[in-house]
Amino acid sequence: MTARTTTIVTERREGTPSRRFNWGRVTDALAPYLQVAPLTLTFAVFLLVPIVTIVVVSFWDYDSIRVIPDFILLNYEELLTSSVTWRIYLNTLKYAALTWALTLGIGFTVAYFVAFHVKSLTWQITLFMICTIPFWTSNIIRMISWIPFLGRNGILNSTLISMGVIDQPLEFLLFSDFSVVLAFVHLYVLFMVVPIFNSMMRIDRSLIEAAVDAGASGWQVLTNVIIPLSKPGIAIGSIFVVTLVMGDFITVRLMSGGQSASVGLMMANEISLLQYPAAAANAVVLLGVVLIMVALMLRIVDIRKEL
Repeated sequence: MTARTTTIVTERREGTPSRRFNWGRVTDALAPYLQVAPLTLTFAVFLLVPIVTIVVVSFWDYDSIRVIPDFILLNYEELLTSSVTWRIYLNTLKYAALTWALTLGIGFTVAYFVAFHVKSLTWQITLFMICTIPFWTSNIIRMISWIPFLGRNGILNSTLISMGVIDQPLEFLLFSDFSVVLAFVHLYVLFMVVPIFNSMMRIDRSLIEAAVDAGASGWQVLTNVIIPLSKPGIAIGSIFVVTLVMGDFITVRLMSGGQSASVGLMMANEISLLQYPAAAANAVVLLGVVLIMVALMLRIVDIRKEL
């Protein structure tokens, strides 16, 4: 028996454990990765794969009846060098800006009232249910409901004429930019109310009491305490509203009566004409624009405080 063998046998007899592969440590190290694997797989299948597919198709060629796998830049050249495209993008940004401003004003006011002026939790829940119940119906149904109200012979015009306020129907109420923005605000205002209300409910009321005790007026409390602490909710609501408006197409089609256009509507028309590579290129550009807008919002406000 060699000296090494004698040493090993002696160590084992004396109770010294032998070196073994520690499966427990390996399991502990792999546990976090195994836990996030299902979410990562879902994220990859339902988000990354479609985006990669759209990017690939955006470089393909096409004719009137088929899509031809290729690698060309013509789709992007036609898109970015067309004055029509620029006008449509500016029109979409106009819709997004107007909708954002109006939903922010309405959403902040409603959230402020419910959070600070309604003291009873029961009434807060009741008012939230009143705001939420209309959103249980389809967007299209709620959108179409404006047509008989805003039409030339609709409820609003008929009421104003009967009251003597106007002599003839108002033409701009329906099938115009006014009706498009109105429908957008109606559809998406709740996406602004909820995040802002959530931020306001997290504000420590002792901060407001301290500001009042220090002699701050109601306006100073609002501008120096409530609004700064509500910025994460405002940012989240803004991201929701802007991204939804930028990608919407059915609202513009129905409420403008075909007299206006948006990026989403332009892509829908391209898809209906089987111009899938052109629509894919448009989608990639739109995605880039939206990501830039969201990145700018995130640089202004840190929404991690709200998550």
